[in-house]
Formats: sequence, structure tokens, C-alpha cells
Amino acid sequence: MSKIPISVCIIAKNEEKHIEECLKRIKPYGFEIVVTDTGSTDRTKELAAKYADKVLDFEWVDDFSAARNFCAAQASNNWILSLDCDEYVNEADVKTIRILMQKFPKLTGVIRLKNLVYDSEGNPAYGSDDVTRFYNRNFYTFDFPIHEQVCQIDLSKRDEILQCFVLPMEVIHHGYALTPEEMQAKQERNLEMLYKNLESNPKDPYTYFQIGQSEFVLGNHEKAIEFYEKGISYQPPIEYVYVQMMVISLAKAYVKAGREQDALNLMEQYCNVCNTAKFVFTYAGVLLDNGNVIKALLMYVKTTTLPDVDTLGENLMHCYQHIIDIYSDMGNMQMAELFMDKYKACMREKERVINS
Repeated sequence: MSKIPISVCIIAKNEEKHIEECLKRIKPYGFEIVVTDTGSTDRTKELAAKYADKVLDFEWVDDFSAARNFCAAQASNNWILSLDCDEYVNEADVKTIRILMQKFPKLTGVIRLKNLVYDSEGNPAYGSDDVTRFYNRNFYTFDFPIHEQVCQIDLSKRDEILQCFVLPMEVIHHGYALTPEEMQAKQERNLEMLYKNLESNPKDPYTYFQIGQSEFVLGNHEKAIEFYEKGISYQPPIEYVYVQMMVISLAKAYVKAGREQDALNLMEQYCNVCNTAKFVFTYAGVLLDNGNVIKALLMYVKTTTLPDVDTLGENLMHCYQHIIDIYSDMGNMQMAELFMDKYKACMREKERVINS
């Protein structure tokens, strides 16, 4: 039994590159560690055994949720923190996590995951995503065979928006810092599973969204547009995080396809119901692409004031850069200088995250 009533559950296959560093960083917090191996042929299990309380085997059945739920079922605690081998915990406020568990026993916890990537020029960069990874297994389970999601066990509540709190924890994800060849192979593997899932769930907007995401990464922008539009056509609630991301991604795909006006029409259709930092930042970019510089400036400035601005990751730095550039082009150097210190702070944060 762990010192703290939390079990960290990890599924793994051929992860000797990451698993030791991942587990080494978790170990000091006193959580139980449960690793489920799905068929490794390298030293993954050997390395896991140095740190984990339990190392288990699970026959891979083309279903990430099945593997995660098996792992959680073997844990000694009801509170589950689900991580991947390429996700490294930099810090965690265990005292506050305990308080949140007691205060919100039936809510889920979100990790504001920082994803290391390479930009279009091959330079290290990072983005940020909120992912639901902390839950009480008495009330929640994983569902969907790929890009699995934490869902209510009670099927009558599946359509309800999950109530979440943000975990006081910094986690850096290294799994997207791939060469172009590695990224292509990863997305092609994902698409194989996603298209298979679509055959049995032809009206699932979430699957259309994820197919669009993979096609976008592969540079198939027109194909991505097709799947994003199809997913939106089923009119899933805009309150779902993935639905807002689908709208944002569709706008970006329109721009990539040279359809800037379509992107603007889309963002203006949703701007009264979407007020997240990611949406407003994307809206500002679309306005700029359409030559509406002043309104773009207003949206960039608005982005910096929103409560979830830290979800932007490195894009917050780009947001300040756009503000500085627009003011400079207008000849207003005084206003440009006002944002320079914030831009430099974002530059320092980028260096910290990339080198952590």
C-alpha cells in the first residue's frame, strides 16, 4: 500500500527509452506505481521492476482503454493517476492534491500537460493540452480504443460534461518530440485504429475529430477538413473541450488550404460561445490572415487577459510577438515596449520547459 492513497497506472510497450526516467521522477512522491506491459521485447519490464510496486502483463487487443482499465483494476487505491512512459513529472504539490481529493471526491483531475515538439524548421518547441488523467475508479473508467478518454461508469451520465479540477502538477510530455519519419509512422498507426473504430461507430464525432487531427499532422489538409466538418455536422455540444478544439483545428486547416475567408466565417460563427485562450488566439490569427489587423490586435491582447492563458504553452510567446509587431508596424513603439518584458519572460519559460 502506498503512503498516499493514489496509484500511478502506466501501460507500456518497448519503452526502455523513457520508462526509467518516468518512474524515477514519480518514486519520491510516495504513490503506488503499477506498470502494465502489453508485449515488450526490450528491457521495459526489467527497468520498470526497479521502481514499480507491481509489473503486470496484459495481452494487447488493439484497445488502449482496455489496457488502462486492466492496469487500474490491479491498483491498491481507488484514486488513479494515469500517465504514459514518455511523461515526466517535474513537480507535484501532494499536500494540495490530498485536499482536492477530499474536497471533490467525485470530480476528475486535469493535468495541464506540456508537450515537447519540433516546429516546422526543426527547432524544439512546446504546446500545452489539458488532459483528464486523475479519477476515482469507483465512478470513472477509460473508453475508446485509441485517444482514450476518462468517462463516467454510469452510462446514463455519459453525455454530461465532466467536472474537473486542475492538478497542481507539472508534467512534460516527450512523446511528440519526434523526427518527421517517426511522427508519420505514429500517425499512420493511429489512423489504422481510428478508421477501424469508425467502421463500428460511423456517427461518432470524436472519432472524426481524431482522424482529422492525424490527417492534419500528415499534411493532408483537405482530408482533415472533410473529417472535421463531418464531426461538427453531428452537432456535439460546444461545451466539450474536443469540440472547441475541432472548430479551432478546422479553422487552421482552412487557412492551410488557402481558404482564409472560410476560416473567418467559422470563427465568427462560434466567437460568442467560445472564450478560451486557444480559441481567441486562433481567432486573432485568422483575423490577421484576412487583413483585419486592428481587430486581430484586440483579440491578441484579450488572449493575454484570459484566465486559462497558460494553456497556450509557447503560443503565449507568439501572442506577445504579434502584439509587439503590430504596434511596431503602427509606429507605436511605446506600446510595443510595454509587452517586451512579457515576451522575454515567455522566452525564458520556453527554455526552462525544453531543458527540464
